[in-house]
Amino acid sequence: MRVSLPLIAALGILLSSCGSQPKQPSTEAPKSPAETAPPVDAARHFPSENLVDTKVVPKALLDKPFMPGGTVGHYKKGKTEYDMFAGKMGSPLESAIVLSDWTRALTDPKFIASFGGYFGKDAGRPVFVFTKGPWIAGVAGLPEKDADAQARVLAARLN
Repeated sequence: MRVSLPLIAALGILLSSCGSQPKQPSTEAPKSPAETAPPVDAARHFPSENLVDTKVVPKALLDKPFMPGGTVGHYKKGKTEYDMFAGKMGSPLESAIVLSDWTRALTDPKFIASFGGYFGKDAGRPVFVFTKGPWIAGVAGLPEKDADAQARVLAARLN
């Protein structure tokens, strides 16, 4: 079967003239729900032992542009100081995507299979980061074994 070129051209013109006017491209980048909603104050989820203070950060937890806003808790035990952080994303998928961003940000990221998180260094500081449902959370400033123990306490409190 042979279709004539003028018939195909006419059909193409007809189809392209149907529908609404094309939208003008937006000059703003689309924002994810995590960028538009105010951050959740997660202080109630942080363990109180050795807690010095908490603060809500409007965006970019730990100064990472891929991180949402959230809460940072500062801890001090003797001479050891460390931070716990938690930010709530719109879905577990979004928190998993942010976790993959962390693997690129950390130096020598090590997958912790028993936890489903990563341990590595960020600007020379040890960081353990994990997800729990829509939460992206972690511990910064402790060696792996101690960070793992503290992260388990935090993860148990995130709901």
